Amino acid sequence: MSDLTVAILQSNLHWENVDANLAMFEEQIWSITEPVDLIVLPEMFNTGFSMTPEKLAEVPGLKTHKWLLQMANQKKALVGGSYIVKEGTDYFNRFFMAFPDGSFQTYDKRHLFSLAKEEMFFKGGTERLIIEYKGWKICPLVCYDLRFPAWAKNKFDKVKNSFDYDLLLYVASWPKPRVNAWDTLLKARAIENQSYTLGCNRIGEDGNGYAYVGHSGVYDYLGETRDFKDNQEGIIIQKLLKSQQDEFRTKYPFVADSDEFEIKN
Repeated sequence: MSDLTVAILQSNLHWENVDANLAMFEEQIWSITEPVDLIVLPEMFNTGFSMTPEKLAEVPGLKTHKWLLQMANQKKALVGGSYIVKEGTDYFNRFFMAFPDGSFQTYDKRHLFSLAKEEMFFKGGTERLIIEYKGWKICPLVCYDLRFPAWAKNKFDKVKNSFDYDLLLYVASWPKPRVNAWDTLLKARAIENQSYTLGCNRIGEDGNGYAYVGHSGVYDYLGETRDFKDNQEGIIIQKLLKSQQDEFRTKYPFVADSDEFEIKN
């Protein structure tokens, strides 16, 4: 139970076309022939990064919600990515993690991307989510969250002898002009939190003319690149070894020595 095999799907997206994106990702998911424990999709994977939530949002329990649960059940794996959800009068950029048993957990993107005026259309989340699965604790975050290290900070509980999480996960629509920041910050988060860190980004051009070049990757607790995919469609599959990470954390208690603070909402 100490190993976790992850699959990251790096794809071009059909602009604001839910049916086309779900069909595309379903085909890609079924192309994975080896057993995997976690399948990761990009930010707003069913529409692209759109600021028209009134046109694209789904209330909980509808098409994309059901599709994610179906994929998780059929592949016997966690399946997660973000999409646009409406609750009441509010819209959320919501990360949805589907479990094979039909349960699910969600995280609403906290840091809304001001350059795209995301905060004018969406409501930000206030609670970080830690998912527990097969002996791993997983922290899913969304795109712009990557720039804010305090929100991702791992903590060590000396009484329980445990960390907040073992795997940090970012799904994104991170554009080409700032992809160096994406690469650098993913490594930084892995190093400072002594945690495997995944980044799942899209490729192609969206309906607003913005270009994306992927750079999805897997980084270990040292910030070393375990796998990386440049500007091409494809699937990264990597096995993460928790025992090695645990050994490193025990030998080098950097997180345990870090400053303690609280975030005020």
